[in-house]
Amino acid sequence: METSPPTGRTQPPPPPPITLDNSPVATVDSFHFLGTIISRDLKWELNISSLIKKAQQRMFFLRQLKKFNLPRTMMVQFYTSIIESTPSPSLPGFLQPQSRDKTRLRRVIRSAERVIGCDLPFPPGPLHDSRALKRARKIIADPSHPGHGLFSPLPPRQEAAVDKN
Repeated sequence: METSPPTGRTQPPPPPPITLDNSPVATVDSFHFLGTIISRDLKWELNISSLIKKAQQRMFFLRQLKKFNLPRTMMVQFYTSIIESTPSPSLPGFLQPQSRDKTRLRRVIRSAERVIGCDLPFPPGPLHDSRALKRARKIIADPSHPGHGLFSPLPPRQEAAVDKN
């Protein structure tokens, strides 16, 4: 029989089991939902570990493209569509990963930069930004959307003249 050291506090009793249609619902440590791993403690570590593993597996193909001497632009397109798109859907805009997780994500990006030979954006990056803007514009345009009142369009910005060399 295992005993815990006295702390002066009693442990609360475990919650009663949850039932749906007279069937008990199992308690799990984590589960997959729409490509995202949600853990019991609501931390992102399992999700980010899974995303990094997928991205590292896809790095193999980027290295193969490098061996076949593909142009840099094609390798950047491959990176954007195959590797960068892996974490983008599962990293919501409100996610503030811990510094350890950011370091792990950056490590994958740095290895892709070394293979391709150019700088790459840190996710969420342009792919996530364009998707978020597109979604926000749809919500603004649809008055029946529940989130319609949450957005107020900004005044049009003045486009600065940029000298393209």
